[in-house]
Amino acid sequence: MSMDLGGAKAGVKSDINVTPLVDVMLVLLIIMMLIAPMLQQGVDLRLPQAANTVDKPETQGQTVLSITADRRFYVNSVQVAETELLSRVQTSLEDQRAGERIVLIKGDEDAPYSSIMQAMDELRRVGIEDVGLIVDRRLRAGIGGGQ
Repeated sequence: MSMDLGGAKAGVKSDINVTPLVDVMLVLLIIMMLIAPMLQQGVDLRLPQAANTVDKPETQGQTVLSITADRRFYVNSVQVAETELLSRVQTSLEDQRAGERIVLIKGDEDAPYSSIMQAMDELRRVGIEDVGLIVDRRLRAGIGGGQ
């Protein structure tokens, strides 16, 4: 930052001072970096753990069906009634190409097995065959599951 204090060039200085602008932009950048991961949380679930997982690339267009421990259903983080579950999933899949029509199921660890299987059966009944299950990766292969 510079100032003219008089002397031979006693005119108005017309240079733009960008230091305050850079300070404000850096603060906004830091705020966005801290808040963005919190916005992508989705439905709060405790996922089961598995040792034989394969990482799949995530895209924004995926259809995710979440089932909580108390049998609440969410399609792409929006709660839906069990009666309108299939129509919501089909509406979500309409925009996707035929090869990408995959429904990912996130079932809570304490969710009844019957509710997850019922959702899979209903999806298969309306012609949705490609279903994936989302789990957390087990840290060590010997933990739990009788292994």
